[in-house]
Amino acid sequence: MTLGGKEPLFILGPCVIEGEKPLLRAARTIKTICNDLGIQFVFKASYDKANRTSGSSYRGVGVLEGCKMLADAGAEIGVPVTTDIHSPEEADIAADFIDLLQIPAFLCRQTDLIEAAARTGRAVNVKKGQFLAPWDLAPIAGKLKAAGCKNFCFTERGTTFGYNNLVADMRSLYWIREQGFPVIFDATHSVQRPGGGGGHTTGDGHLAPVLARAAMAAGVDGIFLETHENPAKAPSDGPNQIPHKNLPALLHSLLTIRRALD
Repeated sequence: MTLGGKEPLFILGPCVIEGEKPLLRAARTIKTICNDLGIQFVFKASYDKANRTSGSSYRGVGVLEGCKMLADAGAEIGVPVTTDIHSPEEADIAADFIDLLQIPAFLCRQTDLIEAAARTGRAVNVKKGQFLAPWDLAPIAGKLKAAGCKNFCFTERGTTFGYNNLVADMRSLYWIREQGFPVIFDATHSVQRPGGGGGHTTGDGHLAPVLARAAMAAGVDGIFLETHENPAKAPSDGPNQIPHKNLPALLHSLLTIRRALD
């Protein structure tokens, strides 16, 4: 599986692990959709939503149990898996199970975490902080390289735009790639309204497909989409996730755009 090749890479899955059965059900559904379309994807889910707005919100199943669940799901459907890590200790645990380690946007400048992820030998995906300019990624790349990481990429997930709002600047995708870094666009987190519900984050999920299509036309290497069988009942980021029933048509449109660029 490659990033930066002729075909785009997709990162797909639910926001958070809700249990073994829901995770496997999601993995099997997404695998069937992707097989029908002939696309490559990495399966994703978080074992811990460490940046929830409210301390009483559902966070997940924990690092060891969650990584084991993800590894089992990936093995069953035959695809790589990814999840976000939050500390150097978690990097070491996750590296035994996870193919692509993700650095969360809020932690993208945490040197100890970045170096720990790099030292595991796993590929690393750093989400660009909502507070960073595209050219601010070069020092992060330097940290990864200095710690021995040869395979890494960056994910654009929107930039803070006033209070409780994000904006997706398509120029950022060009500027990141211009620096020589593979870039993925996170369409579902880019439509968040952080803290917009007072004690929880809201969002404009109906706009995620619009931004995904724009990003694909801009020439990204991959698209990150969170998807759920019933977003209205998702314990995290429900307003932003793509329903499984809408995923085939969206992925097909993204492939059509990409192939029109060739």
